[in-house]
Amino acid sequence: MPFHLRRHHLLTLVATLAMSLPALAQQADVRLPSLGSSADTMMSPQEATQYGEEFLRELRAAHLVLDDPQVDQYLRTLGYRLASVSADPTQHYTFTMLDIPEINSFATFGGYVFIFSGMMTLTQNQDQLAAVMAHELAHISQHHLQRAMEDEKKSAPLYVLGAFAAALAAGRADSGNRAVVASPYGYGYGGNVPYDSGSTDAAMGAFYSVMAMMQQHEIDFTRKDEEEADHVGIETLAKAGFDPEAMADVFAHMQAVLRPGGSGGMAAGNIPDFLQDHPVTSVRIADARARARVLEKELHLRVAKVNGEKQYEISANAGSPLEPKLLPLPFVGRGISLTGNDPARSPSESQYELMRERVRVLSSSNPRAVLDYYLRNMAASTRFADDASNRYGYALALIQLGQAAKAVPIMAKLAQARPDNLTLALGLADAERRAGQRSRALQRYASLNATWPNDPAIVLDYSHALLDSGSKADAKTAQALLKPMLNDDSEPSLYAAYGHACHVAGDDVHAGIAYADATFLSGHAADALDQLHRLLKRPNLDYYSRAQIDARIAQITPIVLEIRRRHLDRDQNGNGDGSSLQQRQTGLHFGACAGTACLQP
Repeated sequence: MPFHLRRHHLLTLVATLAMSLPALAQQADVRLPSLGSSADTMMSPQEATQYGEEFLRELRAAHLVLDDPQVDQYLRTLGYRLASVSADPTQHYTFTMLDIPEINSFATFGGYVFIFSGMMTLTQNQDQLAAVMAHELAHISQHHLQRAMEDEKKSAPLYVLGAFAAALAAGRADSGNRAVVASPYGYGYGGNVPYDSGSTDAAMGAFYSVMAMMQQHEIDFTRKDEEEADHVGIETLAKAGFDPEAMADVFAHMQAVLRPGGSGGMAAGNIPDFLQDHPVTSVRIADARARARVLEKELHLRVAKVNGEKQYEISANAGSPLEPKLLPLPFVGRGISLTGNDPARSPSESQYELMRERVRVLSSSNPRAVLDYYLRNMAASTRFADDASNRYGYALALIQLGQAAKAVPIMAKLAQARPDNLTLALGLADAERRAGQRSRALQRYASLNATWPNDPAIVLDYSHALLDSGSKADAKTAQALLKPMLNDDSEPSLYAAYGHACHVAGDDVHAGIAYADATFLSGHAADALDQLHRLLKRPNLDYYSRAQIDARIAQITPIVLEIRRRHLDRDQNGNGDGSSLQQRQTGLHFGACAGTACLQP
């Protein structure tokens, strides 16, 4: 039966597509192989890492990643704390916030964990968010993804990459609410032009193509996988110092919000995607709570205070409380503290509340509506109005609407009350900068950088403030600040800012390299390769610059060739137009946007 896919249907369907890797199977009696079985040979660690990297780049190409240094830093800090006590702390994990207002999360190959913005704003406290992340970590550490693969299905995940991003990009274009920026990294340098993100028809063709493939290549989790992920995740929560009952709490909260006729505003019988992929039943909630209480007794968990924050501590016996045993992680970058020793950089309930409101504001496609959300609730509830995180969100919403001058006194009062909070200090500096108080903002950024050197969020905002002047001297200062960041982070915004700084400073060669890096990381590998080849033709290249460009070309070329090969295979198999797919039974389910995500402004 022909159908028209509106934006929320696309988001729902593609979230399902993503979750087809970690979805719930109908085969309840499938027995799990033991760890170290032949499942591990389905995809090598190198292949898994390459898949995860490309998956993230494709999501960025569709502008579906909430690339914000402060949100990224918080999510990594929380994720790394969980990973350090997980069943596989040797795995390199990557945590990413998706700019999709759906209640969902998933993990994929290579240790990549994705949290939807709708899931972040649904959670009520940091323990619940940690529970969602711990569940996804368990899917990775227990090798559920590899177990679910079969030899003939090995190619299936590869075809998801382009079509997943293309379909969601089409949904955004169709919505008309949020303009799709063709390329945030062009800057007009070197003849670069905005990239053509493709027509809706082309994106839909890719989407229908992958639907056909997933009909034949379904990779599902069994119910036993889900149960195991719950149990392993609960243990990870406890060992990391979080409430082990938070898994049951977040399940119960989702059940209340998303049930037909519940506060999520769903029509009766329209089951949301997360409940289909991660069925939340009373039995599952009770099982999670029972497992948590068993662990509390086995580990002698007791509540303690660390820097004023509640934390669960493990005791060797009833009389000797101990700190959680957090293993050092070699891949943890600068500016991240896993323990409570550095309140500005360690996961905390107060920081969670600020980041939840930051995600609420930055992920909203309607800044006016999100401002009205704060105004309406502050007028209705004194408790809401007195909450620092809500006032922070309100100030952010004002800045998003170009009313930074109104946000300055709000941010100043918040920062004065909590002088050790980096997020509030950065919020004040940003408000001052956007309100035209540049010299004051620069002084604040310099002071913050001296206190917390080489912090990505500080450096990026400080550099933007410096580059506002357009002067070569300020650009060189920004260059010096940004350069140490490039080898320790894969965020394209840092490379783009460095490229801009180089260009203003008169260093066009390194500007071109940085722009190509940003273009590649943002999911446009072929465009990045083209930029590098054009840069290689410049007559003024020295030996080191030429070697640097050659190395990047050698790195990107096989990736571009593999992408083109997959596209060619798909076209030759006749799966590009999707002309007959509307008549097929895909096995994928449809549902309306559900829960508080739909009610968010």
